[in-house]
Amino acid sequence: MHTSPSTAAAAAAIDNQLDNELDNELDNELDNELDNPNDATAGKPVDNLKELEAGLDHLQEDTAPVRRPAATRVLLPLGTLAGLLSLWQLAAWFASPRVDLVPGPLEVLGTAAGLAADGRLAEAVATSLQRGVLGFLLALAIGTPLGLLLSASPVLRRGVGPLVSGLQVLPSVAWVPAAIIWFGLTDATVYFVVVMGATPSIVNGLLSGVDTVPPQYRRLGTVLGAGRVQGLLRIVLPAALPGYLAGLKQGWAFSWRSLMAAEIIAVGGSIGFGLGSLLQQGRDLSSMAVVACAILAILVVGIVIELLVFAPLERRLLRRRGLAPGAGR
Repeated sequence: MHTSPSTAAAAAAIDNQLDNELDNELDNELDNELDNPNDATAGKPVDNLKELEAGLDHLQEDTAPVRRPAATRVLLPLGTLAGLLSLWQLAAWFASPRVDLVPGPLEVLGTAAGLAADGRLAEAVATSLQRGVLGFLLALAIGTPLGLLLSASPVLRRGVGPLVSGLQVLPSVAWVPAAIIWFGLTDATVYFVVVMGATPSIVNGLLSGVDTVPPQYRRLGTVLGAGRVQGLLRIVLPAALPGYLAGLKQGWAFSWRSLMAAEIIAVGGSIGFGLGSLLQQGRDLSSMAVVACAILAILVVGIVIELLVFAPLERRLLRRRGLAPGAGR
């Protein structure tokens, strides 16, 4: 049975009229509910909406940082240090009667005072710290552009990425003999070992940070007219800062360890006197007190760099990104 065009048109007109009447009726009901807030049926949705809005505003408010008391921040590390020194002294008294093999904190402190008095301790710390900082800055200047280049080229990353990861696993001390053959007993040997130890960690840290950047950021930069280099420097690199900072911390750790290995092995020539040289000198003299003093100095420098450089940078970065609103570190 076939319907005529006029019948179909009439049916469509009736449907449209019914839809319009239904829409008008719903609009009138909503207007009445909004105009009569005291009505029981209208008050509940409005109250729920207000509660939801208040809850969202509360979530968006900045939570005041929960700061630990200054006494707690100071006394807790000092108490831990005092406990460790006490255990060390007890071990020196009861575990071994020979002070030359297991010197206590008092003996090491006296040795450190003697090394500080003749200037050797200050010279060693200053020399190693200068080498470590300069070598790390060189690794930073090499690793950052290399990491950005690998992140921008998937083909290059597939070809060079495994090599960078392999260099990161390779112990830095393996470079010391080759560096001595190439550069002799000079500071260039030390800097080469430090750079080779720190650069792979910086590159991989930057690549890890870039991998966490959402692809929408790149597309948004392209829509806004950012070129490839501009997008890498102004969009991708800032977004990858958490992973990049983690790579920098690891790179510093590798550079400091590489430096100690190079200073212990490469002794003499025009190489200055660093903490590694002091450590080796204590071994040559069979002085455990000098060895312990050098170890503690290496440890203290590493802790100071972490507390004064990397920890503040990490806290500031997390706070700016809203990742640690209540951290009281």
